[in-house]
Amino acid sequence: MSDNSLELKGSLFPMSVLHCADLSVATLQTLLSAKLAQAPAFFLQAPIVLNLNDTSQIPDFVSLKSLFTELKLVLVGVSAANPEQKTAAHAAGLAVLQAPKANVKTREHAPAMPPATSAATSSVAAAAVATTMDSKVVEQTVRSGQQIYAKGTDLIVKGAVGAGAEVIADGNIHIYGSLRGKAIAGANGDTSKRIYCYNLQAELVSIAGNYWLSDSLQGKFWGKSACIKMQDDSLVISELV
Repeated sequence: MSDNSLELKGSLFPMSVLHCADLSVATLQTLLSAKLAQAPAFFLQAPIVLNLNDTSQIPDFVSLKSLFTELKLVLVGVSAANPEQKTAAHAAGLAVLQAPKANVKTREHAPAMPPATSAATSSVAAAAVATTMDSKVVEQTVRSGQQIYAKGTDLIVKGAVGAGAEVIADGNIHIYGSLRGKAIAGANGDTSKRIYCYNLQAELVSIAGNYWLSDSLQGKFWGKSACIKMQDDSLVISELV
């Protein structure tokens, strides 16, 4: 006899949370189209949750679902909803999720960049050179259009990551050259992973689904060696010296 048993198990998956005070279809179409144009491959069929903390209005969830489908995104549900919004979301077939403890809006804003102390610098430098035999090592530059994925381990790139290239790892990412493309660490949802590079000019950096695009990176650490990590539910950068 075949085993027809069914199991439902709890699990956590990284999802992008969208914050916008105006959740009208017209506004989101304009803003999302511009945002997606910066990194179309990264957001392709990405699961999205609408955070409703900034509005008391009841959005047209049915029309928003159609918009997200048109933009090749997947609208999964809502968070921080009031009772009326929850009812409307359920009627549209959306999940109602509990809002996270921290305000995840900070992940899309310009980063807070605390100065690195000598102790922090030492630990970052040690982590940058501490590799294991299980790490996936790429000896050459990763060029535009290439994608490298290190499943279940760290990724070490001894060359550069060119614009239009993408490096992904379930573990940490070490780049001993310029990072001009996309780097995605902690791809399996591990927020403790980090990205290290010797010249930060990235199109996108992401850890466990939390990301910054280049416009959020072009500040104090642009063009310098850097370590990107998660801290207090937000991405932060420190310099490698």
